[in-house]
Amino acid sequence: LDRAAKAIGNVITLFAGIALALTVVLLLNVHNIISLIGVPVEAVEGTAQYLTICYIGIPFIVAYNIISSVFRGMGDSKSPMYFIAVACFCNIVFDYLFMGWLRLGPSGAALGTTLAQAISVTVTLVAIRRRRTGIRLKFGDLRPDRAMLRGILGIGVPTAVQDGCIQIAFIIITVIANYRGLNDAAGGGGGANDVAVGVVEKVISALFLVPSSMLATVSAVSAQNIGAGRMERATKTLRYATAITVVYGIVISIVVELTAGSIVGLFTTDATVILLGTQYIRSYIVDSIFAGIHFCFSGFFAACGRSYIGFIHNIVAITLVRVPGAYLASKLFPNTLFPMGVAAPAGSLLSVLICLGFYAWLKRHGVISEKARA
Repeated sequence: LDRAAKAIGNVITLFAGIALALTVVLLLNVHNIISLIGVPVEAVEGTAQYLTICYIGIPFIVAYNIISSVFRGMGDSKSPMYFIAVACFCNIVFDYLFMGWLRLGPSGAALGTTLAQAISVTVTLVAIRRRRTGIRLKFGDLRPDRAMLRGILGIGVPTAVQDGCIQIAFIIITVIANYRGLNDAAGGGGGANDVAVGVVEKVISALFLVPSSMLATVSAVSAQNIGAGRMERATKTLRYATAITVVYGIVISIVVELTAGSIVGLFTTDATVILLGTQYIRSYIVDSIFAGIHFCFSGFFAACGRSYIGFIHNIVAITLVRVPGAYLASKLFPNTLFPMGVAAPAGSLLSVLICLGFYAWLKRHGVISEKARA
């Protein structure tokens, strides 16, 4: 328990510093970021307000993830789900208040999100204080410990870089859509393409909550079993999680294929945007099947102390398929977004193949054993 307290204390110290530094850097570069992603001139002011408020909320996001990781480390994956449900509910209420009643526009959307995160963090703090974990965090536990930080960073950095690269890939693809400049009916430039891609990314982010959560789930449960010397249970966790996310991906893909136009229509009444968004989401949604698989494998590899594998397969997929595929599709097929959407599942398929290769390699070298101990 003392070691667990020290680990938690060092995580708090490390990520509090990172959150503060990241917040300051991003706030100082709001307009540079806006210029980089090619935001239309008329949307610059609203985008700046939105980003500024969102960046101020970064410490709340970090705090939520730290506390949720503590719960998952204790084998409780339900509480983080309840916490995020509170945040989602509050976010919806605040959006109606700030964007609907008060008509604050983009800044209202950002303010609602940030306040919802703050409330979620408050709830998590209250919950962890009331729960008897046996862990007593002392001031001395916050003091940086070189060996402890090395272990945390050894696993965390590859995973963080992996997630960061995925988000960067999303930004690059959005920039590609911004600069397509192919749809004059949208009022010039790549406006309709930009809006369509933005709408679909929001929908995809929501639909991917289940497969993406499997990474943390598989990582936490598998790590507990590996720590107890039950590797066979860890591999079983991987198999069951993969099966669940594949079934989910297939069901969601079928539903979205049948209702794509209606889904995009919930966010806009522009016929051009609906058409382009429908094209994009119908090819992109297939990624929910393949992405879920490599999320599960990434969680398992992290539990095995080999989070660098997740970093490798994501970097390879992004640099060889996702970004170049989206770029080539935008050039070769200027009248539709469907081929651009194909780049995402194609990249995830490559990630899955790489994961399977690494899994076989680890199994062959005796790192992974699927047989139960005698």
